[in-house]
Amino acid sequence: MKAADIDQAVAIIAAHLGRALSLEDLDGGLLAYSAHQATADRVRTNFLLSKLVPPDVSTWQLSHGIATAVKPVPVPANAGLGMLGRVCVPLLARGFRVGYLWVLQLDDELEPGAILAELRVVRPEMDSLAEMLLNRTSADSDGRRVRETQFLAACFGDRDAVVAVGGWPGVHGRGPWRLATLLERGDTATRNPAESSLLQRLSALHATLGINAVLFSAGTETHAVLLLQDAIDGVDESEILRRFGLEVSRRGGQAASPALLGLSEPFSDLRRLPGAYAEARSAVQAGWVDAQLGALVSFRGIGVYQFLAVDGRDVSPGESTLYSELRELDRNGELLPVLELLYDKDGSVADVAEQLHLHRTSIYNRLGRIRSLIGVDPLGGQARLELHLALKAERWAGRPRL
Repeated sequence: MKAADIDQAVAIIAAHLGRALSLEDLDGGLLAYSAHQATADRVRTNFLLSKLVPPDVSTWQLSHGIATAVKPVPVPANAGLGMLGRVCVPLLARGFRVGYLWVLQLDDELEPGAILAELRVVRPEMDSLAEMLLNRTSADSDGRRVRETQFLAACFGDRDAVVAVGGWPGVHGRGPWRLATLLERGDTATRNPAESSLLQRLSALHATLGINAVLFSAGTETHAVLLLQDAIDGVDESEILRRFGLEVSRRGGQAASPALLGLSEPFSDLRRLPGAYAEARSAVQAGWVDAQLGALVSFRGIGVYQFLAVDGRDVSPGESTLYSELRELDRNGELLPVLELLYDKDGSVADVAEQLHLHRTSIYNRLGRIRSLIGVDPLGGQARLELHLALKAERWAGRPRL
């Protein structure tokens, strides 16, 4: 998609409306504007010169709900900013936010009603413009889709696809590699599979722009997948995570929520791609069920979840007699959380008391109750191993299926 095509689309809409228009991306950057200059204010003039919305203007615009709106939003004049009234048209392609089209009111126009009525006439042109902006990322181009399909097939073990990916110029000779999965924590239940897959693809693509250690990205219905150079550092990983959460929020038109990144072990042979994909999925699933692992989770660091994640293995916490008895008797949910924290904190009563905001005496009392209920010391070797594994199996059962 060429910039000239977008310029022409904006010019066509401006000709229909007979008004000054400007088109901006989700970051407030200028993409195109109309040559129609019957009306201009200080904000428009500065925007065309600087090509970026200043913070004070952005704050005023966002305060009227444009970031989550799906219909045109009137934004009233602001004399302090030197700003006439205007209407913001959120541009959405297949349900996803791709930019904003701004329509300026005339100098003597006090209400936006006329603009809102006129916009109905150019709805098809605005929809076409939104599609152009979507394609502009190349995430929806035919070539990109073919490569993503091939990459995901390689991750699932297709041998021909693995060979093909190994021959890509951006991948060949750039190992060792890692695989990463990105997972949002937001509500995905309302999206259909096609919408969700597109959101993951777009968000991953934009979250990794300019980060050279990211060699490729793809999206599935539930998560995004990244092929990384092993040399990637924690700073870049944190930046990807931050950007991904932001992209999902603003493109999906939903409140921002934390995201998770799961990392595989390094590998030097692309035939290890399916195994690395399994590791990255397991890491992000473990991060989902166990918050103490953090938002950046490596497969190496997930501990016992490595064993629970083995394909075909289904460990039920109910297989532990001690755990089953204790769960049934812990009707108020006071004992099991304390016990799990004690195990995770290496038996430090002081650390557990501090985290739960309880007195140490309360922790000792609960330990005594557990001991009397199950008839063994929960901190003893065999009982501790059995109960700790059962507690983690209970968590693992609540993982998202990827």
